[in-house]
Amino acid sequence: MGKRVFVGNLPFSATEDQLNSLFSQHGEVASVEIVKDRFTERSRGFAFVEMATQVDADEAVKKLNNAELDGRALVVNEARPRLELGLRDSGGQSSRGPKSFRPNKGSRRGIRRAKRDRKAAW
Repeated sequence: MGKRVFVGNLPFSATEDQLNSLFSQHGEVASVEIVKDRFTERSRGFAFVEMATQVDADEAVKKLNNAELDGRALVVNEARPRLELGLRDSGGQSSRGPKSFRPNKGSRRGIRRAKRDRKAAW
């Protein structure tokens, strides 16, 4: 299996064909994926390129980091593995945050906050 490379600060006009031709100069490209917004289908400004070998990926990172594409300096580095959905990297807390910051509707403080927030909304 190949090695994934993260490409950031990508121009919104960039296409997968452009990235494929740019990265193929530095090794064999297995796949290119520009990350797009789920609703608008517009580029989010970053992509992942999978290179065939670790050597190709290392060379592409070395040569293409800070290279210009359509007037923007690309940020190219090795892609980090995905985290589990809903968990943070620090301490395994859920995506809602630590318990101390969650409003507790049953406590007096939580009830006071809720009343205060309702008054402020008016």
